Amino acid sequence: MPSFEEITRHHDVDPDDDPWVVGPIKEAAVLVPADPGWPARYAALAEAIGSVLGDAVLEIEHVGSTAVAGLAAKDVIDIDLVVADPRDEDAYVPALTPLGYVLHIREPSWHEHRCLRLEVPRVNLHVFGPDCPEVIRHRMFRDWLRAHPDDRARYEDAKRAAAAGGAGYNQSKEGVIREIYDRLFRAAGML
Repeated sequence: MPSFEEITRHHDVDPDDDPWVVGPIKEAAVLVPADPGWPARYAALAEAIGSVLGDAVLEIEHVGSTAVAGLAAKDVIDIDLVVADPRDEDAYVPALTPLGYVLHIREPSWHEHRCLRLEVPRVNLHVFGPDCPEVIRHRMFRDWLRAHPDDRARYEDAKRAAAAGGAGYNQSKEGVIREIYDRLFRAAGML
């Protein structure tokens, strides 16, 4: 289990790394109203992933905005997949390829993160190793937004402003995300 310090620290990708295996892909940030069908879509996707990976799946979770009821989001399901070693791409990428997943991002400097993309339906499959602090952060952020409507609304406002701004969607939301993380970490007694 990662320490509180590891979980609360904002880990950044090495700016000298080129993470793109395929890409970069320019994708407009188009927010849609919350869709009550997103959890069922995730469940079907998780079942398909589990069926091809079997015991290689240590954990799988629906994360990101589509995992928060009532939150407008891009119509993209984000999934965190934990495997024994994300560097061992042969242990999971070939099995996921027939489902349509394509390895797009490899970020060794950021928890050995890999991201596979599925076009239809749109999915970002984030692959991490065991005890990765980022997996814990994703779940804590999701659960906080589910339980705190004021921060959910604040985050949605930031997402709308970022989407309207064009370039730099993720970077434009970062200030609000870090404010929310600070609140949730303090509430959890981690800071």
